[in-house]
Amino acid sequence: MDKVLIIDDNPSIISALELLLSLHRIETVSATTPPAGLQLLREHKDIGLVIQDMNFTADTTSGEEGRELFFAIREINPDLPVILLTAWTQLEMAVELVKAGAADYIGKPWDDNKLISSVKNLLELSELQEQQRKSQQQTQQAREHLRQNFDLQGIIYRSEAMQKLLEMATQVARADVPVLITGPNGAGKEKIADIVQANSSLKDGPYIKVNVGALPEELMEAELFGAEAGAYTGAGNRARQGRFEAADGGTLFLDEIGELSASGQVKLLRVLQTGEFQRLGSSQTRKVRVRVISATNSDLPQQIAQGNFRQDLFYRLNVIELKLPPLCERPEDILPLARGFLDQSSGESRQLSRQAQSALMRYRWPGNVRELQNTMQRAAVLCNTDTIDEQTLGLPAQPTSDRSDRVEVSFEPSRELLEQTLASCNGVIAQAARELGMSRQALYRRLDKYDIPY
Repeated sequence: MDKVLIIDDNPSIISALELLLSLHRIETVSATTPPAGLQLLREHKDIGLVIQDMNFTADTTSGEEGRELFFAIREINPDLPVILLTAWTQLEMAVELVKAGAADYIGKPWDDNKLISSVKNLLELSELQEQQRKSQQQTQQAREHLRQNFDLQGIIYRSEAMQKLLEMATQVARADVPVLITGPNGAGKEKIADIVQANSSLKDGPYIKVNVGALPEELMEAELFGAEAGAYTGAGNRARQGRFEAADGGTLFLDEIGELSASGQVKLLRVLQTGEFQRLGSSQTRKVRVRVISATNSDLPQQIAQGNFRQDLFYRLNVIELKLPPLCERPEDILPLARGFLDQSSGESRQLSRQAQSALMRYRWPGNVRELQNTMQRAAVLCNTDTIDEQTLGLPAQPTSDRSDRVEVSFEPSRELLEQTLASCNGVIAQAARELGMSRQALYRRLDKYDIPY
């Protein structure tokens, strides 16, 4: 989008601008009247910048015609940058229009270097904004595709990281292979397992969940594989069906798989390899068809190195790995999740104050999504008004090394979050910094880091 529209009633001005821009390989189209210029704007979708005069009628110096043209351009394309060509008599009007959104104003006669510098910068900005709009549109289309074609189990998200994870989860769901979900406690591994199961070819079969870490070691094998009567102390006089038998023809979700005992690992490996197992205390081989989804917050490769987890079992479980990032690494999800949990908890319409939103974004969330859910449930109970403030959230204090730049301790915003926040604040740095819970200097550094124009 490096085409410039020139609107000026003076042909000499148009010729001079066309020559100057052509020397810098910038294509132009031109018009001598506002109606003709607006028509060109409607016809040429690749126009990235407008240079417009402020007066078009002889002996008129008020700039009112330029004002009307500027707002007519904004109606056609609100995001299109506009440079105003002004005489000193229209300077006050030009300043007013800059406050209303004009990109720049340049006096006549202009300085070629200043004009070219402004044009190039604005064209680059226009191109970046267009790329951002396309990227956001593609992201929205991808989200809509997932929502319409897959059962997402009501998951709330906004981040690109979760979008990619869900795309992969729904893609591998129909493949009858083991899936290993890794990530920290409370990040939502069980929800991802639910999504995989809900979109699998076994979705109509049994779906059995086992928290391996909550099972006593002496009962773990009996729980998973079953036990014959009297196979162990307290087994009773009746045979016990294990979770694998209960899940036959469906899916078995093994949470905290890293806690499985050594003997349990051997039996699990055999089931994954052959579909066969034996109940505790029995020599009879049983055969099942079960799709295993496992999850862990442990570093399994490290456990393998320490001799606590079988390497061959790891490779069997890890045919497909879904890595769920902690909440602090996907801050775009924090506020949508908070609002969703608040709606679920309160049953009525409640809002988060600006200060509460900033506090939620600053906090590190060591307990991840589970901690956020608990926080919003507590706030919904304690709040007596329609708006939840920072005090009602009751977030624990976190140590900071630099109060003027708290964000470096709490979270590091992504490029997408920075761009979205800046856009929602109409480019006002101070407001965007408050939204993100950081100082203006900290925000400037991050904008420079990602080369985001401001």
